[in-house]
Amino acid sequence: MQTATIRFDRFNDLADDACQERIQAARARLGSKAVLLCHHYQRADVYRHADLTGDSLKLSRLAAQADSQYIVFCGVHFMAEVADILSRPEQISILPDLAAGCSMADMASLAKVERCWRELREIVGDPDRVYTPVTYINSAADLKAFCGEHGGIVCTSSNARKILEWSVARREKVLFFPDQHLGRWSGHRMGIPLERMKVWDPDREFGGLTPEEIRDARMLLWKGHCSVHQMFQLSHIERFRKQHPDGIVIAHPECNFDVCSHADYVGSTEYILKTVKAAPPGTRWLVGTELNLVERLAEEVKPEGKIVQFMASTICMCSTMQRIDPQHLAWCLENLAEGNVVNRIQVPGHEAELARIALNRMLEVS
Repeated sequence: MQTATIRFDRFNDLADDACQERIQAARARLGSKAVLLCHHYQRADVYRHADLTGDSLKLSRLAAQADSQYIVFCGVHFMAEVADILSRPEQISILPDLAAGCSMADMASLAKVERCWRELREIVGDPDRVYTPVTYINSAADLKAFCGEHGGIVCTSSNARKILEWSVARREKVLFFPDQHLGRWSGHRMGIPLERMKVWDPDREFGGLTPEEIRDARMLLWKGHCSVHQMFQLSHIERFRKQHPDGIVIAHPECNFDVCSHADYVGSTEYILKTVKAAPPGTRWLVGTELNLVERLAEEVKPEGKIVQFMASTICMCSTMQRIDPQHLAWCLENLAEGNVVNRIQVPGHEAELARIALNRMLEVS
């Protein structure tokens, strides 16, 4: 039976240990009515409560398969949107803290992408006949809907190359947003020359490019990036190799091109985890991705004598995902246990329908 919504200010000053007890108690009351999905970058004191963990692609699939009434997504806003889009109508997607956004996703807005599309029309004619729009899953639902409407598709860091191969088989060119680095590395692996991948600056007319540059480019890369992965630099790899000649470097494709091209392995968070775990005992690794994942991985493989080292010399973590803390999770779950839905993420129907088209294309291709 629904009661008055419990206010968050009752939890704001609650100690972490007390929160952990209340989270467990609320989960016991909810039982199978709620499932907790956690991204690998989630902080440890929240991650410990996860029912299901993974990267963006894995969690997209799990969201579509979940049976629970409530999908509590311990990640960031766009992830909870994907869960809402792919889940059944009666299911409810929840984000414990609405402030948990993604700075990369915010670098591409629907208004700016639509303006880009209009400007491309002036140069190449009908862009729907020339460009396949590809949005990284780290984007808002309305951009996924844009791709669904214009024959485009969604990609993740684990399937970007395969998605681009599908895209160029359909149309001559690709507009890739919002992460230029993932687009550049994936295009490079397909054999597209770097000079034929141009950066589109959405704050400049025609992306800051000449008509000739636009016509020549096979891929237009949106001027966007991940605030965490941009911290990793080639100098970090060079220092590591000098200190540990037998060490192995693995990086996420959101890193810049110099980092990816000098790494031994490049792949998604799931790929990084599987590669390091499958490596021989006693190996030493330099890992270029978010700190929470790296520290968790280091502890897990430590008994095998493997040493996992964070790439940057400064602390880099997903600060927006960090906003989902034990206090917000306890507040969210206690409200659900009382029959109160807080922080529901609900994508408007028409937008969700178009976004679902782009997401389903991705799931079919990958």
